Amino acid sequence: MALVRDATAAPSMHNAQPWRFQYSRRNRVFHLRADLRGALPHTDPVLRALHIGCGAALMNLRVAVAHEGWQATTRVLPDPSDPMLLATVTLTGPLGDKDDPAALYPAVHTRHTSRYPFAETPLPDAVLTALAEAAHREHLSLSFASGSHLRSVMDLALEAEARNLTDAGAAADLARFTRRADDTRPATEGVPEYAFGPRRRIGKAPMRDFAGGKPIPGRPTVDFETAPHLALLSTARDRPLDWLRTGQATERVLLRATVEGVSTSFLTQALEWHDLRWPLRDPMSGNAYVQMVLRLGYGPPGTRTPRRPVHDVLDLEP
Repeated sequence: MALVRDATAAPSMHNAQPWRFQYSRRNRVFHLRADLRGALPHTDPVLRALHIGCGAALMNLRVAVAHEGWQATTRVLPDPSDPMLLATVTLTGPLGDKDDPAALYPAVHTRHTSRYPFAETPLPDAVLTALAEAAHREHLSLSFASGSHLRSVMDLALEAEARNLTDAGAAADLARFTRRADDTRPATEGVPEYAFGPRRRIGKAPMRDFAGGKPIPGRPTVDFETAPHLALLSTARDRPLDWLRTGQATERVLLRATVEGVSTSFLTQALEWHDLRWPLRDPMSGNAYVQMVLRLGYGPPGTRTPRRPVHDVLDLEP
């Protein structure tokens, strides 16, 4: 089903794809459920990243539904007795004259995470404003780190990356969802070797090493930015509702960035360590919980990563 194929183009941590859809033809309702096949037990013990990934898929579904000309009603966490039911999307009738999400549809399948160096070129104010507005539409605050706050965020990410490379649990989660060239497992999930990106030689962009510190023959080593453009998405509270909103806001920001010709990647390492997450916040901001850190810039658009086939993530009901 094309709408679910669009939804699953969303990003998720380690490309774990922690979602499953059900569609009722009679009621024209999509159910979005958490799929624990995509859980990361050590890195994401409370399922925060799982909810964010599912929220991103929900945003893509909303965009695709609007693109197809449907008005839809979205309910998040509709059943308190079923916490794995994350959202429902009900198709209610023809779309009105104007719906903003539909304009983002061209970016759904062209958005890819870019793990390559970006130019040092500043982002125009108009682009920054558009990205902040995209987050605000999903009830999140987006801020751009600068000065001492930027240096702090980069230092925390570097500390977290160093921990990840020596932590057995983090290594196990990474190994489960990475694919080396000689891997014989089906290539339907995770980050394949061709999408690892180059190793950082110098520069301040704290990129995740998907090789886990292990050498890969022929993998290049390059210079990254000295002052990367980092955007932080934050919420006032830290509940599953906030995590789902974060996923929707993150994907809306990423789609808008793609439309504007801006490449993106994730710097989530410090978010994975309880003691490093709190210091990420801007002390001048009123938002207590940083939920996502994005790297933005002008550079290669990134590489497509595999997705599970639609029949593996969709159940059709009469």
